[in-house]
Amino acid sequence: MNSGDVLMTRQLTLRPSDLVVACQLTLSIDSSFASLASGIGLSTGECHNAVRRLGMASLMNAMTRRPVVDLLVRFLVFGAPHAFPPMLGPSTIGVPTAQSSPPFEGSIAEDGGLVWPDADGTARGLALTPLFTRAAELPRRNPPLYEVAAIIDTLRVGNAREKKIAEELLRERFSRST
Repeated sequence: MNSGDVLMTRQLTLRPSDLVVACQLTLSIDSSFASLASGIGLSTGECHNAVRRLGMASLMNAMTRRPVVDLLVRFLVFGAPHAFPPMLGPSTIGVPTAQSSPPFEGSIAEDGGLVWPDADGTARGLALTPLFTRAAELPRRNPPLYEVAAIIDTLRVGNAREKKIAEELLRERFSRST
């Protein structure tokens, strides 16, 4: 090893909130870190670190902060359900997500709703742990990102048919911004 080489002491891994940052940057490519943080509900530092990790994972060009959309979609469809498996809890009040959310109205018949737990929520359903702690604020804070996050939840919990619909909806939303 050369003296200039840096030895990494631990493996860097993506965090669930990194996917939300990547999705927001796909929806609004030229966001500053401050507006990115405000739109998501994360700190500026968390957003900066997410961009760095996404760049290391080749899901984003870290210099331009532009997601590699095709790779991001493939990771969300095939990787996210395994890297960030769904954690379901008891029935509670919350914000509709996955197949229970607005993007899926009329396209999927649901047996029981899924919600991100939130005391101010408008729906009752099984609790689904969201990708990041402030996800339940997204319908008020950032409706387009809320829809994308809910679509990602369908990729995490849905059956094959529901996942196919979710992938189509995700590609549609990302194609609007490119």
